[in-house]
Parts: sequence; C-alpha cells; structure tokens
Amino acid sequence: MLNTPATSTQITHGQRLWLYATVALVMAFLVIPCILVIPMSFSDSQYLEFPPRSLSLRWYEAFFTSTEWIQSAVVSLKVAGLTTVLATVLGTLASYGLYKATSVFTPITRGLLMLPMMIPLIFVAIGVFFVYARFGLNNTITGLVLAHTTLAIPFVMIAVGNGLKSFDPNLERAARSLGASPVTAFLTVTLPQIRISVFSGMLFAFVTSFDEVVVSLFVSSGANSTLTKRMFANIRDQVDPTVAAISSMLVALSIVVLIAAQFVKRKDA
Repeated sequence: MLNTPATSTQITHGQRLWLYATVALVMAFLVIPCILVIPMSFSDSQYLEFPPRSLSLRWYEAFFTSTEWIQSAVVSLKVAGLTTVLATVLGTLASYGLYKATSVFTPITRGLLMLPMMIPLIFVAIGVFFVYARFGLNNTITGLVLAHTTLAIPFVMIAVGNGLKSFDPNLERAARSLGASPVTAFLTVTLPQIRISVFSGMLFAFVTSFDEVVVSLFVSSGANSTLTKRMFANIRDQVDPTVAAISSMLVALSIVVLIAAQFVKRKDA
C-alpha cells in the first residue's frame, strides 16, 4: 500500500493575521456605532452631531421628565418581565421534553418551535397583526406579551438545550428509583444542575422582548407603545439626541446583563 502524505491543518502565521484582521473589522462594524452614540447623547445641540461641540445632560433630563417616554419605558419593562417568565418556563419545559422524547417527530417538533427565530420578523409581525385583529388583541399588553414570548422561546430552548447536553441523566434515574415523582425529580435534581443555562435563557428572553421593535410597530400604539417603537417614531418624525440618550442607557443595560451572566457563571464554576 502506498503511504499518502498527511494533510496539514495547522494555520499559518499569515492566515492567522488575516483571521484576526477579519474579526477586528467585523467587531469594529458592530461596536463602533454603539460607541459613537454615547458621546452624541451628551451633546448640547438640538440635533444629533458627532463630535459634540459642548457637553450637557439635557437629553437625559428630557427623557426622565417626559411622561410619554417614561410611560413607554414602563410598558417595555412590564412586557419584558412577563415575557421573561412565560418564555423561561415554556422554553425550559419544551427543551426538557424534547431532550427526553424519542419519537421520530421530535426533530420536526423542534424545528417548528424554532421557526420564530428563523422567519423574518416582518412576516411574523404581519401574521400576528391579522390574527390579533380577529381576536381583539392588537394594542394590548396581553398581545405584546404573547408575541414576544413566541419570539423568545427559541432562545431559551437553545440555552437550556446546551445545559441538558452536559447533564448526567443517571442522577435523575437515581432519584426516580428512590421514589421521587417525575416532577419532583426534575425540580430537585435536573433543574438545579441546569440552572445557569436557565438563567442565561432568561436573560436572552428579557433582552429579546425589551429590544424588539418590528412586531411592536404592528400590534402596539398609544398608551401601550413600547420604548423601541416610540424611539423609531421619534427618529422618523423628529430627530433629537433624546434617542441617543436612550440608546446609551440601553447599551449600558446590555453590558450590565452580560456582566451579570458572566458573574453567575464564574460563581457557579
């Protein structure tokens, strides 16, 4: 038999440099807009400008003293909180059920549950709008929560599913053999083992709901407008640095959520 030369898969120095350069460009494309909006939010000008000629907190004050902005922020927090609870519970149960299932329809069921993450949001928004119009759910908190929960469940399922991959099922079997019911075994054995994954899914659900704008544009208005929808309307109708101030606070919120997730992971490790 002829010996075939082994194919080298080692990355050369030049390839590594190209890889680092590509990653740096992608990161710059994603991060720079988020960074630029922060100094713009401290501008004293009536319009968005960079760099700001003079610094001021007037646009942060404009946000916190505006009844409309605060009302929208409260709506977003309320909807995101309810969505987080529902999506975390339903997504965790769905992921656990698919983990335990052995049916040939399991992959199909998983795919159907993941559809909201794969279908363009504009299509989801149009479909939700017409369904809600039939049942009177447009412009209601209930409608927003249901729509956002549907969008957030796939993210919870992914996070919890990753946790279940490293879970030892023998621990649950041992609990069942000692007389524990399926519910008791799940709550006392399985859930504590995957709690970090559940917590990560919960954070994803909150951010997904709080940051969502496309569906909210279709199914919310007036007193039930979310913060992101009002920001979109503000940019469309009149551009002022209040939106930049809100965006800066949302960036700070995202950083806090990320730090909290990393802190919990390290504390559990």
